[in-house]
Amino acid sequence: MTLLDAQPFDAARARRRKIKIGIAIIVILALAVAAWMFRNWPEERVVAHFFAALQRQDYESAYAIYFNDPTWRQHQQKYPQYTFADFYRDWGPGGEWGLIKSFRIYGSANTKGFGGGVIVEVVVNERAEHARMFVQRSDKTITVYPY
Repeated sequence: MTLLDAQPFDAARARRRKIKIGIAIIVILALAVAAWMFRNWPEERVVAHFFAALQRQDYESAYAIYFNDPTWRQHQQKYPQYTFADFYRDWGPGGEWGLIKSFRIYGSANTKGFGGGVIVEVVVNERAEHARMFVQRSDKTITVYPY
């Protein structure tokens, strides 16, 4: 086969190829945008479960979510720095937020130098002041963000 015997240009085939490449680029960009938008979804989900337990007034489950330890009752001595009584005083009906009637995740941000976690901002009871929760990325424990 010589250069003069080459196949003729097929415009339909070239158009199909361009369309396939364009679709592949759009899919890759859509996946990248979705990955960026949902990068903190696991941590936001943990905080949503925590506030849902508080809304149900299931403070023992909320405490278990707070420390990511469903069997905390079997070894309560493991958490002397923040006992269940302290937790109930802070998050119960007499706490800073009162009874949780409604909540929604407002947003989240990664921390750079504060121990590798995510700050999740929550609107509680439609108050202007938002609750800021820090979720440790490695073990999914929750604390109140101090700043």
